[in-house]
Amino acid sequence: MALAALLFLLKAVGVLKISFREGIVEAGCDEAGRGCYAGPVFAAAVILPQDFFHPLLNDSKQLSAEERYELRPVIEEKAIDYAVGIVHEPEIDTLNILWASVKAMHLAIEKLKKQKPQLLLIDGNRFKKYKRIPHQCIIKGDGLYASIAAASILAKTYRDDYMVKLHDAYPHYGWNSNKGYGTPVHRKAIEQHGVCVHHRKSFNILPEEEVMA
Repeated sequence: MALAALLFLLKAVGVLKISFREGIVEAGCDEAGRGCYAGPVFAAAVILPQDFFHPLLNDSKQLSAEERYELRPVIEEKAIDYAVGIVHEPEIDTLNILWASVKAMHLAIEKLKKQKPQLLLIDGNRFKKYKRIPHQCIIKGDGLYASIAAASILAKTYRDDYMVKLHDAYPHYGWNSNKGYGTPVHRKAIEQHGVCVHHRKSFNILPEEEVMA
């Protein structure tokens, strides 16, 4: 089958839907890093054109790192608008990780300047209304809607880049590979070195340990 025909077929099957409601401007929103022991939570908001299609586009968790980084510049080039929001560890500990994730989405939405969305597509089942813009929560939406999938890829890759930079200052935690998640290597490093300023204290990670400078 010719490539053009294959792409047409894939699009027709509707592996990822381009819109929830036709005829309005929608922004897909997703977060990355919600379950991590360390580092900020990132979120992205993406407005895609109605004719956007890429055969690799999917929930970021279903893609390899190479595929995510291949898609990021495509999304950034083709998107009508996109933005990334960040909430750091102290605010995560103050708000809790759910509402910190929602705030990161709000920050990303606030940065959308080229076109105001008329509907927000939110991955998951919880959200706090952003100004007067209606929203739709969609469980596992990053595997259903293209704009949410695109947001998941931007949030994930920008957060991964951030954690790789943090790794240079704290190499013993292995953040260049585990990105702050509670892997055996990360947990072992916490046992040996304690927690640092970038760990989320509200997650009760060895709470008896003193925080390093």
